Amino acid sequence: MRKLIAAINMTIDGFCDHTAITPDEEIHRHYEKVLLDAGVILYGRVTYQLMQYWQTLIEQPSGEKSMDDFALAIDSIPKIVFSHTLESTGWASAQLSHQSLEKTVAELKQQPGKDILVGSRSLIIQLMQLTLIDELQLCIHPVIAGTGLPLFEDMHRRMILTCIKTKTFDSGAVILYLNPKN
Repeated sequence: MRKLIAAINMTIDGFCDHTAITPDEEIHRHYEKVLLDAGVILYGRVTYQLMQYWQTLIEQPSGEKSMDDFALAIDSIPKIVFSHTLESTGWASAQLSHQSLEKTVAELKQQPGKDILVGSRSLIIQLMQLTLIDELQLCIHPVIAGTGLPLFEDMHRRMILTCIKTKTFDSGAVILYLNPKN
């Protein structure tokens, strides 16, 4: 059975804000490998549209190898987008889901292949409430944003997590690899 892995960047005060953090070459390389090791990634509309930035680097590489390589990895991984408003994805490797998040994940988990990633805050919250996440990979950056969208917003029940390992980057960012005890 495939694992569902939630991987997201956040500030030390718990906010998911891409403008508050500055991923460096080491972090881009890490996430390039995460993408290459996965079979599919799930996005909500907002995060998906933010990630479409990487399409521009496919067409016009930046010259920064780690960013250009990350762009190639994100381009190649199949993407499933959950949206009530998008009519098309505008990306050859992306498709809109036409069924519920819960049903899509249940079907994907039963299929053979590499693990499933989820990279959207809104989907992570929903999947945690459904107790479908097998592993959380929280990349916590040494930044206090002070405001923004909290990752664990609307979580109304206690969840116990087991830290299975950590990874520290030269920038001071730390990934906590956590397994929920469902």
